[in-house]
Amino acid sequence: MTRTLTLRSITPVTHDTNRLTFDRPDDLEYTPGQAAHMALDQEGWRDEIRSFTMTSLPGEDQLEFVIKSYPEDDEDHGGVTARIGRLQPGDTVLVEDIWGYIKDKGDGVFIAGGAGVTPFIAILRDKLARNGTLEGNTLVFSNKAERDIILRDSFEKMPGLKTCFIVTDEEDSPLHGREIDATLLKDHVTPGKDVCYVCGPDAMLDDISEALQSIDVPEDDIVMEQFD
Repeated sequence: MTRTLTLRSITPVTHDTNRLTFDRPDDLEYTPGQAAHMALDQEGWRDEIRSFTMTSLPGEDQLEFVIKSYPEDDEDHGGVTARIGRLQPGDTVLVEDIWGYIKDKGDGVFIAGGAGVTPFIAILRDKLARNGTLEGNTLVFSNKAERDIILRDSFEKMPGLKTCFIVTDEEDSPLHGREIDATLLKDHVTPGKDVCYVCGPDAMLDDISEALQSIDVPEDDIVMEQFD
């Protein structure tokens, strides 16, 4: 079923990432961490479908997305996210096919690269709303530079959530470090106790899965989602 959503607001959260809120259809159901297939409701763009994660909670009266805008000539994104970043209130998008495999399976470590953090926004918000604390949960979040860190302040203010922010390309940053590997994960993951949630590009998923298994995290405790 295709639904037409009207944009209420668009506000920046980083230099290239925006929070977009839409009117929410009454019959739209999803669980925290799930995504929707979305297309611009514009001539020549309705068949250019991409997946974006809902960052609002299912009980809220608006539908929210946090979307990173890639350059117009980026081959993987085909100019869609660049155009999304230029939407104005009153513009419309087309949404269908709710999907996603990452859902809350218990406390643990959330491992993200770049825009791959978006499924974790709603999951952590939902956990916090239900439990009043995120004690027992850790976010390990890698980016190229500090200015790329999506919702850093929000994550840092979540009660009980431990955060580990890493930037790989900014050598003068206090957050500068290596890419996420087994040595780093060993400092944050308790094998056999923590569920490990991983979201990012295909190459990252393979590397993190291998690293987690190398420190004896059971395969059943690794929950992964590919994020373009």
